[in-house]
Amino acid sequence: MTPSPTEPHIAQGPTEATSSSRRTLLRTALTGAALTTGSWAWDLPAASATPRAQGKPRPTTPAAALRELNAGNRRWRTHHERHPHESLAVRREMVAGQHPFAVVLGCIDSRVAPELVFDQGLGDLLTVRSAGEVLDEAVLGSIAYGVLELGIPLVVVLGHQSCGAVSAAVRAEQTGERLPVHIQYIADRIRPAIDHSQEGAARVDATVSAQVRRVRSQLAAEPDLASRIGAGRLAIVGARYELTSQLVHPVD
Repeated sequence: MTPSPTEPHIAQGPTEATSSSRRTLLRTALTGAALTTGSWAWDLPAASATPRAQGKPRPTTPAAALRELNAGNRRWRTHHERHPHESLAVRREMVAGQHPFAVVLGCIDSRVAPELVFDQGLGDLLTVRSAGEVLDEAVLGSIAYGVLELGIPLVVVLGHQSCGAVSAAVRAEQTGERLPVHIQYIADRIRPAIDHSQEGAARVDATVSAQVRRVRSQLAAEPDLASRIGAGRLAIVGARYELTSQLVHPVD
């Protein structure tokens, strides 16, 4: 299965010049040698499921980082998790600094902890979590820190089955219900992703994937991130975690 780019959403800037600049960066990112959402399969041969040994250098390319996450999810869903990088030696090593190889933007749902579903340990992932993967300046700044300051080569936008934030947004739109003020903020930012081609539970499920696509495109529209995508130093991919199977799979 191969993640494929979607048409990017261009974030509105304060001036037409800013918007033009962002469009130029995105064209470069999407037509250059490296694809935004990657050109590699998620489902890898079983031989690749060996966890990184302590002290082994972290993945430094988008493809290598994605392979590492894929292998970890395989271990998790087949009940062969290793809980790597938790030893006393690693804990001491982490005092001096961190070198995570992927950013995971996921939901706050307690059933979808990135370090667990990808079977990773201390220092492996920079996790950013908000209800429904909603973006705001703090979330954007956190992701940018990982990419620009820590040199992380992969960002994964991770939605999940039975997302409560998405369900609330869909229900509020259908009923006209006004949610508590801070929850309404979340619902308002999920609303543009609501899939009106579906009904009932299918609408919620389709909106989970649509929200992942929308957030992925918004991130790809950020100039500093787009420039790294164009240079082949970064990939931004969308994915879903299925609670019933524990499988992480790409969102095209």
